[in-house]
Amino acid sequence: MKTDVQIAQEAKMVPIVEVADYLGIDEHELEPYGRYKAKVSLDVLKRLEDKPDGKLILVTAINPTPAGEGKTTINVGLSMGLNKVGKKAVTALREPSLGPVFGMKGGAAGGGYAQVVPMEDINLHFTGDFHAITSAHNLLAALIDNHIHQGNALKIDPKKIIWKRVLDMNDRTLRNVIIGLGGKGDGFVRQAGFDITVASEIMAILCLATSLTDLKERLSRMIVAYSTDGNAVTAGDIQATGAMALLLKDAIMPNLVQTVENTPAFIHGGPFANIAHGCNSVMATTVALKLADYVVTEAGFGADLGAEKFFDIKCRFAELKPDAAVIVATIRALKMNGGVPKTELGNENLEALEAGIANLARHLENVSKFGVPAVVAINKFPTDTEAEINLLKEKCAAQGVDVVLAEVFTKGGEGAIDLANKVIEICETKPSNYAPLYDVDGTIEEKITTIATEIYRAGRVDFAPAAKKQIAEIAALGLDKMPICMAKTQYSFSDNAALLGAPTGFTLTVREVKVSAGAGFIVALTGSIMTMPGLPKVPAANGMDITEDGEIIGLS
Repeated sequence: MKTDVQIAQEAKMVPIVEVADYLGIDEHELEPYGRYKAKVSLDVLKRLEDKPDGKLILVTAINPTPAGEGKTTINVGLSMGLNKVGKKAVTALREPSLGPVFGMKGGAAGGGYAQVVPMEDINLHFTGDFHAITSAHNLLAALIDNHIHQGNALKIDPKKIIWKRVLDMNDRTLRNVIIGLGGKGDGFVRQAGFDITVASEIMAILCLATSLTDLKERLSRMIVAYSTDGNAVTAGDIQATGAMALLLKDAIMPNLVQTVENTPAFIHGGPFANIAHGCNSVMATTVALKLADYVVTEAGFGADLGAEKFFDIKCRFAELKPDAAVIVATIRALKMNGGVPKTELGNENLEALEAGIANLARHLENVSKFGVPAVVAINKFPTDTEAEINLLKEKCAAQGVDVVLAEVFTKGGEGAIDLANKVIEICETKPSNYAPLYDVDGTIEEKITTIATEIYRAGRVDFAPAAKKQIAEIAALGLDKMPICMAKTQYSFSDNAALLGAPTGFTLTVREVKVSAGAGFIVALTGSIMTMPGLPKVPAANGMDITEDGEIIGLS
């Protein structure tokens, strides 16, 4: 089979103005970036504010393994399948970060014959959104340091500056740095550091903002430091809001592209899924809902992280009501959750598969707690046997959930027709009773414990002394009545990446709690989550190149 890049480059794309016209976007609402990608003005929401929304479908997955699940691939394939059966469908995804693209994970444009294109642009600089976020973030950092250098009227404590700088690249050497070295005119010496751009609070804000006004209000609320008197210092106090918003004036507009089968695709925003809420922008989703019958979106990593945050954070803030959920799994990944090493996943192993199905069953139970009907999509591999497929269907049927095989990687939208019909059936016969898991007015400890016990199945939650102190400080600031954004390993329900399957009764340790006042949530850090990744021993970048005639090599 051809590589992803070859398939993408051979795709017969149509001009983006035709994609926009198909959706009913007026010419003055489109800002093309070349022939095949464009920004869509937020004016479309004003024009269509009285138009009913389409159906919202969440694509989520089991806990990821090296065996692969193909969540984005299923997302793209399902949107194409819905179009093939006569529904006007749109896919809504996050933008890839350059860090994973050049590191180990690769891009985020789908795969095989279920991709969004132009894949090379999407995985690289795209329309410059991440550069705008990086610039806005670092402008604020520069203004903070300059404020202190110029007299420090706000009495900022240099040891309590919590606003780092960012770079959209994996670079472990920048996690902890010393700045201000040199002479008196070079600023003051202090310890600082870098996060990756997708971990920036500005990224989360861009993806949760409902308008430019809302964006500015959220930016102004960001806490960047504390004064010597113990007061929170915000971006608004630094008078940085207007300039940051100016840098983000284009970035806030959703990006429109297409799939390899010309299905419209909104790709916008890219917050970390295990440190932020891991969903594409509210703006892209709400615009898509006004333009399409079905909007297929996704949330980062497994349903314990991505779906929970989608339901409890994004849907709560944006007042969205998801109509159905698709939980993606592969038999290979389920067997890995059942204890099979990666080298033996091609062999039939019903015992391991049954053990691994416990992971999928847990996710199904969790999604049902939000009142959203679900279907399981199996991203089919050639090594899957009939006995394994039948066992999986039998186990899911026992929970009242259908299993549909999807072959979108090799067949595109044609391979998702059964899945598309099942999603339509669910939307037409099983009304969604979506509701968040918890009330934001509970205490921070209560909300964290609810997620840990109800979604992860922890036996108890242990709050480290530092976390307890931080919780008390957040409550004292009156910022405790916000949703919780859990920062946890994506590989396990627990905070131990090696604990696969469906563990129960473990202790979840919360080591740090911090408030993202602009984004509007409280981050609870568990395990060893890092906000600036490092590169692997052999980075993907080592195998990338471009030839004289424009052929791109090694991008995936």
